[in-house]
Parts: sequence; C-alpha cells; structure tokens
Amino acid sequence: MLQARPRVALFVTCLVDLHRPTVGFAAIKLLEQAGCQVEVPRAQTCCGQPAYNSGDRATARDIGRGVLDAFSGYDYVVVPSGSCGGMIKHHLPHLFDDDPNLRARAEALGGRTHELIGFLTDVMGVDTVAASYPGTVTYHDSCSGLREMGLKAQPRALLAGVAGLELREMVEPEVCCGFGGTFCVKYPEISTRMVSEKAKDVAATGADTLLAGDLGCLLNMAGRLSREGSTVQVRHVAEVLAGMTGDVPPIGQARAAGKGRAA
Repeated sequence: MLQARPRVALFVTCLVDLHRPTVGFAAIKLLEQAGCQVEVPRAQTCCGQPAYNSGDRATARDIGRGVLDAFSGYDYVVVPSGSCGGMIKHHLPHLFDDDPNLRARAEALGGRTHELIGFLTDVMGVDTVAASYPGTVTYHDSCSGLREMGLKAQPRALLAGVAGLELREMVEPEVCCGFGGTFCVKYPEISTRMVSEKAKDVAATGADTLLAGDLGCLLNMAGRLSREGSTVQVRHVAEVLAGMTGDVPPIGQARAAGKGRAA
C-alpha cells in the first residue's frame, strides 16, 4: 500500500523572501524530489525573532500567534534557516508560558519544525542528490543551525555526493561570523572584527565558494569578503544541492547588465 506524501509547509523566512528567493525555490525542489507535497502558506510573515531578540516580547507574541495559525494542519514545517527554525522550535513556546492552550499548540508546532537539510537527511532519509558543482567549497556552521537544530554532519554528507565538488574545511568552521541578527547592529565594532576573522579563515582554505545554511550569515560574510576584494563566491547550501547555480549570481553579486530584467 502506497503511503501518502507528507504534507510540508515551507517557512520561507524574511531574508529569503526579500533578498534571495532562489533559496526558497531550491528548498521546494529538494523537498519535492524527496517525495514531499510542498505548500507555501500565504499568511506567513516573520518568525518573530528580531522582536524576541530585542526584548519586545509583546510584538513577538503577536507574531507568534500568526505563525501558529498559518502553519497549523501540516505534517511538517521546514525552514531553510537554522536561525528561524530554532526560533519556532525552541523559543516560540516560551512566549505562551502563561497560556496553556497556546503553549501546547506552540510545542506541537515546534515538534513538527525542522531545518531543511536536517529534514531531508534525518526525516526523509535522503543520502544523495543529483547535482554537480565543479569547484572547491568550504562550509560555515551557523550558530543556531549547529547549536539549536543539531546540524553538522548532514550538509557535509549531502555535499559529499555532489559531482565535482571538493570540500575544504576551515580551521574554525563553528565560530560565529558576527551576524547574530540584531547583534551586528548593537555591537558593530565587535561584529566587524568577528566577520573579518571569519573571512581570513575562509581565505586560508583556498576554496572558491563559501556555503552555509543561514542567509543572514551568508549576507554578512559576503559583504565582508566583497569589501576585502575577495573573489570567493557565497551561496546557500540548498542552491548547490538543488543544482540551481547556473543562472543565479552568487550572493552579493548582481547579474550582468541586461540579464534577468524585463525588456
């Protein structure tokens, strides 16, 4: 008897929606290839993390109610970001500690929420992808993905099966890039020092491409690398795994003049 395809809701994330929609399309492609029925709830907005990290619990709570409503009824919620995934899975329930009903709904949602790459490998059993990427890459472990969502071996396992790809590890791939959401705004000098150190670690690998699973980290590192004159390309790992890099410029680099625009 055939099993029904799991009904998966994609939480796109604000940064992906505004800065890198390709990551969302790559996530859909990977999920559908894994056998999922993918939907993108139109009512979704932010996960509430910026307000939460800034101490504005009232706003975060209001946003959280919207998350609960938008993502109810799905088998799984999948997020191409360890940061937003961590917010929904670990922090959202605590916004409703004074309301047992909402707290129970938030805990149930958290239990169904997964980061994209971890979901593919740990839930859907994906162990290889049909993609190629000729070149050398290095991988940055984002803080939330690593420490809140348990991501470490999973992206490396899938990258190992990408034709033509060679992974070169940084000396300290787990060290923060200095983004940290509102951290980089509150403490710009410290953040700049941290991302500069990360850029040195990236350069030392000799890799021509930097990958990660969180767009915030990628935008931060791409900006620093660009300002330092680096030629290292920066991409979300989902774009490489989905084979969607041919017509999409690296993060932080614009398309050539005339391309991708209406005539």
